[in-house]
Amino acid sequence: MASTGPDTADATGTAVAGGGPAGARACHDLLVALAGRVPDRALWRLRDWLAAGADAALRTAVPRTLLRHRIGVTDTERELLREAVTAWRGSARLVDAVLHADTAPEAGTAFAEPGAAPWDTADLVLRAVVPAAGDVGEVRRAWRAGGSRVVLVSAAGDLAALTGIVQRALRAQGDAAPRVEVIGAGTLTTGYHRAALAASDVLWRAGAPATAGAPDHARLPDPRRGVPSSPPELVRHG
Repeated sequence: MASTGPDTADATGTAVAGGGPAGARACHDLLVALAGRVPDRALWRLRDWLAAGADAALRTAVPRTLLRHRIGVTDTERELLREAVTAWRGSARLVDAVLHADTAPEAGTAFAEPGAAPWDTADLVLRAVVPAAGDVGEVRRAWRAGGSRVVLVSAAGDLAALTGIVQRALRAQGDAAPRVEVIGAGTLTTGYHRAALAASDVLWRAGAPATAGAPDHARLPDPRRGVPSSPPELVRHG
């Protein structure tokens, strides 16, 4: 898969399918776990390749990205890396060369308080596009202290493909390096996700009424106003 970006040199093959859903799911879950540790621009590109089925690129790009940025992985994360690379007939030596971390680091990212910012065009696009793109339970949005949007989606089905759809929607709105966390049953999350979740607002939730006649506590917020905070718990879906 041809692309530009800081990790283009990591891709030593062309896009091929063949790793099967197990390899893709392992890679997706690993990339979720690495959010907040891998640079945003590298992470969105790896996820874009995964959504496109670029197995031959990813089997080297993922471990080499970790090596380049000196990012250690836990035993659980290494097993996910090994599962993906093995499924794609990659090098076990690259997997073994990645640094070790006893535990995933605590979130080093600060988030803005939820409920203060009005919805923008990208929020409205997410509300319209994401629920129609897959088996989605909930869509949330948080803001990093520096003004970067983080989107959290709970879903079932092809999580990597859904991530790609959400990323492309955000890039069409001008976000050069979308930060999209699509979480399914069993997905490995970290302190980064807990911090983002605590600072997030609901954009859409399955089954939540949005009509004027719905009870106040059950309605989604008016997009024209600041978004009132809701309990920070992703709906586990699938």
